[in-house]
Amino acid sequence: MDIASSLSQEVTQLHADICSALADPRRILLLYALSEHPYTVNDLAATIGISQPATSRHLKLLRERGLVNAERQGMNVEYSLSDTRLIEALNLLRAVMRDSINHRASLVGESTV
Repeated sequence: MDIASSLSQEVTQLHADICSALADPRRILLLYALSEHPYTVNDLAATIGISQPATSRHLKLLRERGLVNAERQGMNVEYSLSDTRLIEALNLLRAVMRDSINHRASLVGESTV
């Protein structure tokens, strides 16, 4: 298998597993909350400000993609981040986005001079 084909397969898998899971901003907020400490569904719903059923649906998808872990604690299930590198990656993407916005703003500023 050549490098281009291997890269193509990896990118396809990345998109299927991770990028699509991050496509909803509420799921990203859930990941940031879970980076602080484990939460139950109800606590996460209150923290993020979305309904408990919506929180459960988002967590189910994140769990299926391997981005969060679920562990039963008595009557509750506690969710935790599966890999802290996710937050590092999200922070890098946010920095790239901020730089891009600043660059575009400077181009707009230059064109009005």
